[in-house]
Amino acid sequence: MTTKDERLSFLEEMEGVRRIRRPNRADVKKPREITPGHLERQRAALAKPALDRNPLTADTVDPLTAHDILGWQRPGVQHGVYKKLRLGQYPIEARLDLHRLTVEEARREVYGFVQDCAHYGLRSVLILHGKGERNPDGIAQLKSYLAKWLPELDDVLAFHSAQKHHGGTGAVYVMIRKGDRQKQENRERHGKR
Repeated sequence: MTTKDERLSFLEEMEGVRRIRRPNRADVKKPREITPGHLERQRAALAKPALDRNPLTADTVDPLTAHDILGWQRPGVQHGVYKKLRLGQYPIEARLDLHRLTVEEARREVYGFVQDCAHYGLRSVLILHGKGERNPDGIAQLKSYLAKWLPELDDVLAFHSAQKHHGGTGAVYVMIRKGDRQKQENRERHGKR
């Protein structure tokens, strides 16, 4: 509650103040003219979608369970090299974690990861895909797709389920092909031309 003196003081302070004639509202009407941004968005919507260079297929796969062991090698990979990979004796130079990704997200991540590893000369890497033990049907979906995708990539020489201390059947060791630069360095190091 205000006193008479407070009201008079307020009116003195407000002397000369006039009411705004126009309503104090934003103009939210749609513009009728077509802007360059509108034309660009329209052109992009009608354009062909970007070409997907990712060769990994997202078709149906053979379902694997949490305890299935993954293993594959290209012809020409030496038995001793594959055994060393299988036993986790190569140093892990990079890791990719696929937990909580959708199949499509994992597809993009795996392709990009292997490409980057080949580009930067990484040879032995680890991909964590999870076991899928929480799935009600018991199918390890990402593991199943990964078993299909890795042989589809030319840069992958071999892969095998990891040792227990690296994730066991919820992870996979991947051996990446040597790049041209690494091959040249080996030739120079060992005197072969």
